[in-house]
Amino acid sequence: MGDVLHIAQGGLRGREDGGITAYLGVPYARAPFGPLRFAAPEPAGPWDGVRDATEFGPTAPKDDYIPMYVPLFPEVTIEGDDCLNLNIWTPGGDGLPVLVWIHGGAFTNGSNSVPEYDGTAFARDGVVFVGVNYRLGGEGFAYLEGAPANRGLLDQIAALRWVRENIAAFGGDPEQVTVAGESAGAWCVQTLLAMPQAKGLFQRAIAQSGGAQHVLTPEAGRLVAADLAARLGVPPTRDAFAELPPAAVAAAVRAVVEEVQMAPDPAKWGELALSAQPFAPTVDGEVLRVPPLGASDPDVPLLTGTTAEEARLILVASGAIGVIDEATLRASAAAYGLDADPAIAVYRASRPDARPGDLLSAIVSDWYFRIPAVRSAEARGRNTWLYRFEWASPSLGSGHGVDVPFAFDTLGAPGVGPRLGEDPPQDVADVFHSVWVGFATTGDPGWGPYDSDTRTVGLIGDVITPAADPAGSERVLWEGRR
Repeated sequence: MGDVLHIAQGGLRGREDGGITAYLGVPYARAPFGPLRFAAPEPAGPWDGVRDATEFGPTAPKDDYIPMYVPLFPEVTIEGDDCLNLNIWTPGGDGLPVLVWIHGGAFTNGSNSVPEYDGTAFARDGVVFVGVNYRLGGEGFAYLEGAPANRGLLDQIAALRWVRENIAAFGGDPEQVTVAGESAGAWCVQTLLAMPQAKGLFQRAIAQSGGAQHVLTPEAGRLVAADLAARLGVPPTRDAFAELPPAAVAAAVRAVVEEVQMAPDPAKWGELALSAQPFAPTVDGEVLRVPPLGASDPDVPLLTGTTAEEARLILVASGAIGVIDEATLRASAAAYGLDADPAIAVYRASRPDARPGDLLSAIVSDWYFRIPAVRSAEARGRNTWLYRFEWASPSLGSGHGVDVPFAFDTLGAPGVGPRLGEDPPQDVADVFHSVWVGFATTGDPGWGPYDSDTRTVGLIGDVITPAADPAGSERVLWEGRR
């Protein structure tokens, strides 16, 4: 057991191991149920005596991933109402940099208690680490009449406010906060950078595999909410949804996601048939006033990037990568906005032995991940660093999500084996983790910032290799298209 620590809410007893103390399941907002269901978060109240903070707290209501991702991303589900909670790892001390983690999971899955998100290595290296839970799926992102939009984002802002007010007690400096996230978490980070409500709550940002384009228009938000409501047999209003069990809403959310990701009808889903993200922040004009791309605060340094083969996760997990033929490749390239034949020739030139599925993976990776990261950097104009994670696993290559345990230095965490294979290289984790620690501590990841002249990208392997405009011939294909 750790020593008792006191914050405004009361005493906390954490779990100490090797000089690192973890305080787990600490509420930052009141339980979002009963009269607070589908409402903006309210600050957590005090508790009597000393609160035991040695076990993870409840997770937000959710169903499992769609089947093809279940073996790759094992879920953690912990029942209970106080799901708006934080996990903090600290080495003690004073004035330390802070990293606040917003987990991924397509806005519908994940939690702060996933084993690979253990913050011990950050604390070991002098960074106070905070992992955030926030509302997911329908509870957090359905665009419902009578409810504030983007409740999941409001939760994240509430968590950042809690950090600002309390993190000094854990040894952190509230003026040295980096907010970081991966996948949906990265899209949240990109969105927070454009929200006046979040200004001043963090001083640096890391967006891992997520650009600023993936937000919904109000029309798309209403389309998704109407479909979700029809599956539940209620109107798309806060009052109607608040009468439903959270598990029923989560199951319907999963059904919507499965349709959009596995068998989307463009006539029904429009732009969502390509983005495959029916639950995401909606540009509602109030909570999220404008699209994030072009509105990001350039005074906040941003580290952003991708893996080298993001879309291999989707195509390998679905089994599609080996059965895609040339006709499907051409049709898909055209659907993503490319002039198919000449564009495919450019991609094939650097991959002469690639199958059609491999080429489609490269095209989708660029549309979905790499080009949005580039556009974020271009729109901000300054204070942005780009990276590309190069290591490839035996099963997924350098696919989406492969890099997360390297950033956390948690290669041995339960559940990562199916993505990483046996004996993933510790030297790559040493490098990528040090990039995050360095950026959170000094704002310098180890290479130069991105600009439209040099287009410098840090290639991450067992060393950092700065490169000028890697895959530039493919990047230019997307000018005016993405």
